[in-house]
Amino acid sequence: MDLAAFRALEPLCWRAPSAHNTQPWRLRYERWAITVGWDPADALPAGDPTGRDLRLSLGAFVETCLIVAADAGLRLDWVADHDESDRRVGRLRPARQPYRTPFRTGDVWDRRTDRGRFTGGPDAAVLAAVDDVAGRVGGAVRVVPAAGRRAALLRAADRQVYAEPAVVAELRRWLRLDPAHPDYRADGLSDRCLGLSRSAAAGLRAALAAYPVLRPLGLPRLLAAGDDPLARGGSLLALVAPPDLDPAGQVEFGRVLMRVWLTLHAAGLAAHPLSQLVDVAATRDVLGAVLDVTPARIVHVTRVGRPVAAAPRSARRVHRAAGGVDGRFAAHRTAAAGVR
Repeated sequence: MDLAAFRALEPLCWRAPSAHNTQPWRLRYERWAITVGWDPADALPAGDPTGRDLRLSLGAFVETCLIVAADAGLRLDWVADHDESDRRVGRLRPARQPYRTPFRTGDVWDRRTDRGRFTGGPDAAVLAAVDDVAGRVGGAVRVVPAAGRRAALLRAADRQVYAEPAVVAELRRWLRLDPAHPDYRADGLSDRCLGLSRSAAAGLRAALAAYPVLRPLGLPRLLAAGDDPLARGGSLLALVAPPDLDPAGQVEFGRVLMRVWLTLHAAGLAAHPLSQLVDVAATRDVLGAVLDVTPARIVHVTRVGRPVAAAPRSARRVHRAAGGVDGRFAAHRTAAAGVR
């Protein structure tokens, strides 16, 4: 197995998406395989207590690795082997043929989250295409109708998120609202990617710094009312998983999520995840009723449309397996050369 060749591709593999751009994945290079795991320091225990977003991100990373390797002519396949105690989800290993995929490294590189304005949503052909991607494994993609109280649901979800001190503290940890932040070009949510002006970023920093004092005075409601992504256009899509998806199944469904995003990208569309609609049980239940789907099966909600302008590229790190004393995943964090 040409480990050196795959290592050279890591900056491209790291273009996979993750909640808050925490990039939780880790690679452990072995003689005949590359084990994919995660670092709990880059998980979100407050905002993602069940680990759903973590596992979806890990699956998206696996799919990205397979696409990038195949485009480079490397013959790899994937063997799932989810183990919470060892913090691993499976292994990339040598194969007889490259992974079969319609996507290329350029798709991975160009895809990005876009929080800007959209001129319209996906047409019927694109909706059918992404529904087919999910449907091959028993899932579905559903459009959340405009009559489904979408704006009110989003405000309610945001209020609940901002009302939780632990969730807000976690968000503050991953916000990069000043270019002087030491990790501004490495990870997290930057002011540029959030679409914030310098004054708006400064205002958000001040508000969150004063959160303990302002929270009882109504700060969560003000923060929730301060932005309405749905007013910037596009359609709201819900990704519905197969019934009774276990943790290992969520990782595999993360691969499906990546294929859905890349299918949208190939059609000239961009996605803006609104995971709070799923994270908050009350709004997830309403969505389930609107879509006539068991709420627990809704694992991802995103605003999708044709972007008016190119979104900034989010920052990335490259992790090199360093081999911790317990044999698990340690990593040396360095800025990926040329990857922004």
